[in-house]
Amino acid sequence: MDHNVYSEVTPEIIRLSELCRDVSQIDSGLYSQYDVKRGLRDQNGKGVLAGLTHISDVRATKIVDGNIVPDYGSLFYRGYNVKDLCRGFSSGRKYGFEETTYLLLFGELPTELQLKEFSEMLSFYRSLPTSFVRDIIMKAPSKDMMNTLARSVLTLYSYDDYADDVSLPNVLRQCLQLISLFPMLSIYGYQSYKHYHDGDSLIIHQPDPELTAAENILHILRPNSKFTELEAKILDICLVIHAEHGGGNNSSFTTHVVSSTLTDTYSVMAAAIGSLKGPRHGGANIKVVQMFEDLQDNVRDWTDADEVAVYLKKLLHGEAFDRAGLIYGVGHAIYSKSDPRAEILKSFVKELAIEKGLENEYELYSIVEELAPKIIATERQMFKGVSINVDFYSGLVYHMLDLPLELYTPIFAMARISGWSAHRMEELSNNGKIIRPAYKTLCTDREYVSIEKR
Repeated sequence: MDHNVYSEVTPEIIRLSELCRDVSQIDSGLYSQYDVKRGLRDQNGKGVLAGLTHISDVRATKIVDGNIVPDYGSLFYRGYNVKDLCRGFSSGRKYGFEETTYLLLFGELPTELQLKEFSEMLSFYRSLPTSFVRDIIMKAPSKDMMNTLARSVLTLYSYDDYADDVSLPNVLRQCLQLISLFPMLSIYGYQSYKHYHDGDSLIIHQPDPELTAAENILHILRPNSKFTELEAKILDICLVIHAEHGGGNNSSFTTHVVSSTLTDTYSVMAAAIGSLKGPRHGGANIKVVQMFEDLQDNVRDWTDADEVAVYLKKLLHGEAFDRAGLIYGVGHAIYSKSDPRAEILKSFVKELAIEKGLENEYELYSIVEELAPKIIATERQMFKGVSINVDFYSGLVYHMLDLPLELYTPIFAMARISGWSAHRMEELSNNGKIIRPAYKTLCTDREYVSIEKR
């Protein structure tokens, strides 16, 4: 039977799905009645405390005279402000992702010797099993690179003689290998798909042991392996600011939940990848770029703030782009006044725009950054302020780096695997109970009736 048959939605499937929908509806007022924090968040979007972590801190408030007041957002890795880390990494010819990964895993910034040894260890692990690319990645290539990445990660289980060993040394070894391999798994998956489906030439570059993670991504992806120092620096900063974001973000929480079952590392990371894939999590920057492309097609004068404002209002009213009623890249579950990651990226974006000759695009983003929060505030009932988030500028950066849309979310995963690894090690180190939140049932008892009497 043609496998495409399984992809068809038949009238009977539609009818049954409507039954599922009808029996699944829950009156939204019941959440307030029973004091249930839907999505583990309160009405203001603040997360319900479900765990403790040493790894990072996402701050949107500060204490003044004993009172909690809104503050410009801050992000800390193991107590270090990420802005300070990026400021240090960007001075001179220095890259920070490897140093950040060391910090997240081991709690301290490495010495020069420790960083050298750690980087050499990551380089050592940056090697796939023999014929893995041919036998696994190039077979049945998927159009979705996150699914390809998850499949490859799960398949690596079969190549690990100690796959189910959850002792800390073995799990750390597995995590370091996956941190090193994520770029190769993702990029080779993309290149294979483009070759078999679009007829692109297939050029497979081996990683260079002398290059950093950011440099290797550009080296492996580009047919000529060429990149500028500024390109590699900015991609490295992207990896740093995406590496971690507290234990409560969806994919890191997924890592804790699945790790608490004591399953293997490959299953845990595949689950985290599945979580990150969603457009409400890691896939948002793709929507930002597509939204701006639609804006550029429908706004005659990009420099006219009034014209841009009209388009943004159409977005909110579901009259433009994907009709979802959203301005992508604006707003965050925690940050209200500012997303520190967006601030960090913005400080580099203009320089890259000048190098690429894309100053007009940068100016358009700046106009939307100024207008969107104001328009949202006037058009929507808001419980807290809104500002641009990291996806707003990361999408522009990836666009200027000429990275394919298909790799935007995998690049997020290439960075966040460091945070996931730290959270997995933290969960296993504390050997806590399986994570199992409670749900209040709304069903009532019913008496069984035999099928003959229904």
